Amino acid sequence: MKAIERLVVVGGVAGGASAAARARRLSEACAITVFDKGPYVSFANCGLPYFVGDVIREEKSLIVASPELFRDRFNIEVRTRHEVMSIDRAAREIVVRDLESEREFRVPYDALVLSPGARAIRPPLPGIDLPGVFVLRTIPDSRRIREWLQEKDAKRAVVVGGGFIGLEMAENLAHRGLEVTVVELADQVMPPLDPEVAKPVADHLRENGIKLRTGHGVESFAESATGGLEVRTADGDTLETDIVILAIGVQPESGLAREAGLALGERGGIQVDRSMKTDDPNIWAVGDAVEVIDSVSGARLQVPLAGPANRQGRIAADNIFGRDSSFRGVQGTAVCGLFGLTVAATGVGEKALRRDGNENYEVAYLHPGHHVGYYPGAKPIHMKLLFDRRDGRVLGAQATGEEGVARRIDVIAMAIQMNATVFDLEEAELCYAPQFGAAKDPVNIAGMIAANHVRGDHPLARWEWIEDGVLVDVRSQAEYECESIPGALNIPLEELRERADELPRDQTLHIYCKVGQRGYYATRLLAQRGFDVRNLSGGIQTWEMFR
Repeated sequence: MKAIERLVVVGGVAGGASAAARARRLSEACAITVFDKGPYVSFANCGLPYFVGDVIREEKSLIVASPELFRDRFNIEVRTRHEVMSIDRAAREIVVRDLESEREFRVPYDALVLSPGARAIRPPLPGIDLPGVFVLRTIPDSRRIREWLQEKDAKRAVVVGGGFIGLEMAENLAHRGLEVTVVELADQVMPPLDPEVAKPVADHLRENGIKLRTGHGVESFAESATGGLEVRTADGDTLETDIVILAIGVQPESGLAREAGLALGERGGIQVDRSMKTDDPNIWAVGDAVEVIDSVSGARLQVPLAGPANRQGRIAADNIFGRDSSFRGVQGTAVCGLFGLTVAATGVGEKALRRDGNENYEVAYLHPGHHVGYYPGAKPIHMKLLFDRRDGRVLGAQATGEEGVARRIDVIAMAIQMNATVFDLEEAELCYAPQFGAAKDPVNIAGMIAANHVRGDHPLARWEWIEDGVLVDVRSQAEYECESIPGALNIPLEELRERADELPRDQTLHIYCKVGQRGYYATRLLAQRGFDVRNLSGGIQTWEMFR
């Protein structure tokens, strides 16, 4: 391999900054230069909503590393407010414009890393460029939003987009005392989640004063007669507001790569191999601008997350300096906190599996406490686990709850990375003390439910199947009378052995209880008596998620 004397990095933040810093740890001899067209080379863009909401008070808290730090600690030259205009691949040079002086100059490279990031989507809607319509991608964006809120003494806000960033913005604007409406084109908030998992999130948002308008997009923006803004939706309604935040996703900043003739994917992201190399042997690309592989489904997609971008930057630097390092792909592990509720997911969801035509998966629901019930303060975690029904391989998980959610999803995320099965989950040895968990952790319980299904000991039924068979409620009569699924027979578990003959043997029995445990006991009891029986996992608590 030829010596790399000059490494140039285009763009900083997670991917580019990581590539540059890793490169210095691998080579003291290489001259490393980073160009970024913005004023900050490394900042915490995940913290921007919280800066808007005054949770983070000081703008300087968002700056992860300054050009001075890169210079003094790593001997890396960082030039902010410098935009790379083009790449001369034949000459191995880039054309750079100093945005302060407007001077252009050429810079040679032996290896080039592209980390241009992504830009917020601004669809060509009437009025979208009006004052008061903002996106949030950078520190200057957040500063302008804060200034607008203060100058206008804003009382109302409309957030367009109900994904992670949109909902974080909704929460933070509400914390500032604004009346917030979220408009989402999909028929649910957090579209990547499965609908029944997103439903309690929507309920929680409404309980905390957020107005939700799902299933309708925005058609236009206009100035109102009172000096504010009007947001006109596709269903013909008009929302009066003082500020609009666009949070409808991002697009890869791949124009530089396109103009240089580098290969792009179907979604417009830069194509790279597992070493993060493009189709040019001297150019690598990392971060939000690249197209990557879903490590579970094998699909090619773009995942604008800081964690993968950091790892990609390190892997690119490794390969530039001769180390054999490979990016394994992404699995979309993400978490969001909203008014005390945590929402987290990893791997593929059921919507994606259905879209891909996968018929070999199964679903387990559970609602355990985040620690043992006898210790004060136990909070339920509502979990959904997806696994391959043939061999038990873990495919994905989604969960909501007030406590302990991220920890469980992190464990399952690592299981997915290791290509683990539900049998591994049931055997996982995890921390236990009364204030932290239980002897059978929620992860273990999820594994046990799924493993018993794969073994054939615990047939599970999908909730959409409840009309195809006989529903049997095995809770107490008092519980049944308080709330039950219409049409269900009530035979309490404690009476089931004596009353089993009351149940038909020529139809499938769908058993349910409160959260699934008594349903499992009843399923085993009836299966051993020759009944065709299935347990509706998660019990009536899961049914409430579907209502």
